[in-house]
Amino acid sequence: MRNIVILISGRGSNMEAIVRAQIPGARIVAVISNRPDAGGLEFAARHGIAARVLDHKAYPTREAFDAALAELIDALSPDLVVLAGFMRVLTDAFVSRYAGRLLNIHPSLLPSFPGLHTHRRALEAGVRVHGTTVHFVTPTLDCGPVVIQAAVPVLEGDDEDSLAARVLVQEHRIYPQAVRWFVEGRLQLTEAGGVRVKDEPAGSDGWTVPPVEA
Repeated sequence: MRNIVILISGRGSNMEAIVRAQIPGARIVAVISNRPDAGGLEFAARHGIAARVLDHKAYPTREAFDAALAELIDALSPDLVVLAGFMRVLTDAFVSRYAGRLLNIHPSLLPSFPGLHTHRRALEAGVRVHGTTVHFVTPTLDCGPVVIQAAVPVLEGDDEDSLAARVLVQEHRIYPQAVRWFVEGRLQLTEAGGVRVKDEPAGSDGWTVPPVEA
């Protein structure tokens, strides 16, 4: 059984998707929010998951908050830490502490549009394809090794809300898949800085690169 800690700042819809997926071999030991009013905390509590709050406003520096957060996480003995709408830029020390077991989902096809306001920027750039990326977290923001991506078309008449809604559907599909691969021990970080996913059947020595889904 792999222990998973999920970090949120708001509703946590990707957290909900992972919980609802009921991934075999995964045990979500806690959902932690840096905001006391995060809606996802109620969802976690209703599903029998420990819901914890560590308010970042109570700490004088980013480093102090990250140190306290790491202490809280380590007490739960996680195999994987999942960022699901956790709206904090993490310090290098925190990221390095969980190297290879810290996942994030970003609402663009990285390396395009890292950072904030991805849907607005995609529309302004006039791209025809947009999407979402699950990646391992590294100290450089939104630049970690890609685990899986899903693409959606940008349609005529799209605005930020309509495009975001289409992308969110794919987020809810691929994030549980990435967590499942991790729990199954199928993710391998390569020397070249990428990710390989061990292919079916179980026990095969072949490796495949995760596909971009339309």
